[in-house]
Amino acid sequence: QAQLVESGGGLVLPGGSLRLSCQYSGGSFNNYAMGWFRKAPGKEREFVAGINWAGSKTSYSDSVKDRFTVSRDNAKNTVFLQMTNLRPEDTAVYYCNADPTFKTVSIVARFGAWGQGTQVTVSA
Repeated sequence: QAQLVESGGGLVLPGGSLRLSCQYSGGSFNNYAMGWFRKAPGKEREFVAGINWAGSKTSYSDSVKDRFTVSRDNAKNTVFLQMTNLRPEDTAVYYCNADPTFKTVSIVARFGAWGQGTQVTVSA
């Protein structure tokens, strides 16, 4: 069974940057599109960014487009989320997940299991 471990979160000032990592193990990483998601207190979990297995296609939510960049290193079974120009509303626990199909990687309801996530707090 696949395991996902997110890391790289922390406390950052508004306008700052962070790079999140998600380490995948227990399966064939190259077979999966990967998605980043976040859950803020009192809100539903939402899609943030997705990338196909080859890294040639990406998608973003409108709220993070032009500020966040998703990438992957298939040799290291890792997907990254580079976050820039962070805002207080980006504060959330960030999660990653794997989907066999890039077209559906943004659909939160497809995923039944989640890792522990990594906390991102944007505050002055």
